[in-house]
Amino acid sequence: MEIGEEIQQKKFSSAFQKATINILFTSSWLQLEQTHILREFDISPQQFNVLRILKGRHPEPGSVAIIQERMLDRMSNASRLVDKLEAKKLVVRKPCKEDRRQVNVSITEEGMALLLKVNEFIQIQEGRFNKLTEEEALLLSDLLDRFRG
Repeated sequence: MEIGEEIQQKKFSSAFQKATINILFTSSWLQLEQTHILREFDISPQQFNVLRILKGRHPEPGSVAIIQERMLDRMSNASRLVDKLEAKKLVVRKPCKEDRRQVNVSITEEGMALLLKVNEFIQIQEGRFNKLTEEEALLLSDLLDRFRG
């Protein structure tokens, strides 16, 4: 459905306004879909992001600062997210041997197993992209990269 129909707005002041509203609406829509999926696994989108960051670094650990730098939502409190994931036994903290002030965070086997389960459902969500060709998806990604500058 076209964005104008979706939000019941017939006119936009410019193509740029329409594109901005479409990006914001689509982002919100994708986040809501992902939140519904992740709720089944008792994790938030931000916790999921932390797990994916740590999986990408595995077997190397990451500090809370590294996690914070790589988060999609940079306003999230990475330390608090790690606390919650640790309570669920999805990550583990270990003191850093080189710098005693730093704590390393690693994903556990339970965390890896959870990501495998979640990814099956996330792939269903990503299946919505089958409305685009691979070339169109790459073009969309390139355009969004260019938009951010």
